[in-house]
Amino acid sequence: MLIFERRGWTDRLVFALAIGLPVTAGVAARLLLNYNAADLTLEGAFLVGLIAGPYAGATVGLLAGVPALIAGEFIAIPFAVGCGFAGGGLREACPKEDIWRFTPFVFVDLHTHLWRMFRRQEPHWQLALLVAPVALELLRQALGARFGQHRFFYLDSASPWMTALVVIATVLAVATPIKIWNTARIEHRLQEQEKLLLAAKIEALKSQINPHFLFNTLTSISSLIRSQPDTARTLIIKLSALLRRLMRSHQHFVTLREELESIDEYLDIEVARFGPKLQVRKEIDPGTIVIRSRRRDGRAIIEVADDGMGFLLERLDAPMSSGIGLANVRERLRVIYGATYQLTLTSQPGKGTTARIEVPELLAVEPITA
Repeated sequence: MLIFERRGWTDRLVFALAIGLPVTAGVAARLLLNYNAADLTLEGAFLVGLIAGPYAGATVGLLAGVPALIAGEFIAIPFAVGCGFAGGGLREACPKEDIWRFTPFVFVDLHTHLWRMFRRQEPHWQLALLVAPVALELLRQALGARFGQHRFFYLDSASPWMTALVVIATVLAVATPIKIWNTARIEHRLQEQEKLLLAAKIEALKSQINPHFLFNTLTSISSLIRSQPDTARTLIIKLSALLRRLMRSHQHFVTLREELESIDEYLDIEVARFGPKLQVRKEIDPGTIVIRSRRRDGRAIIEVADDGMGFLLERLDAPMSSGIGLANVRERLRVIYGATYQLTLTSQPGKGTTARIEVPELLAVEPITA
């Protein structure tokens, strides 16, 4: 309700009831307990009108005026409904962001607002938002003095200073909820921006990883077109199948089964290119070499090992820092999992290299087919 300016009637009614019922209870408490400070009829109706529109504000005014009317305060309902329409009318005229800038500290910068208004010779909406509840409170004081407290409730005071405090309290009762709600709106927007930034980072990393793989594969195909055209044709078919899979996927997370199918398609391309010189072995859960996955303590562990030449210890960090593939994979894992992931590279010269990924386990629900 507070985040979006376009609201349906259901949202407006819910908001009006959420504010109106407590305000009505406050009026009832004033009448039954003689606790005058509980009555926020003016502030509640004006505030709801300012946030949700004139009819929502009038609804709050009507609800709050019913107990007062039962107690014989005949002017309560017209005044409360008028406060709701006053807030709604100001909402229609005022830019919406200016409403959310209205704070309890408006008195501190009052001279600044006055200077801006006279200098620019145009309406200053912060002053309008300040003047409106002040004018309504003064009107309530005048009506109360005219008809008496038995016909219309107001906080009577013989001291001008006390009257000034009542007026200030009315302004604060309107400005403080707006300040609190605006803080919540800002936090929500920051969270949404963080989500968008996270998605943008992931897409940027994907756009770096996919072309890297694509260029390597196209280089392999170009080297085989003349010497082994049938093999090149097989590679193109495998590559097109893999690209279709990538284009169909718009989610950041996939099941391990789907990822292994993608690996199969990629390895088929490499096997077709290198022929019998390349052999691939896969053992999945439990596995001992090449591709291995397992679960442990709520975490998924995936290892990819080879029996190649390996790396010298002083050069083991080079693929992580200066390369493209592993460096981007590490950054993508960092963006998604934060500090909960691990990507390590171990190697023994002459025996091979193992890349190990450890992430929190995410279980996919298997679809049920008829």
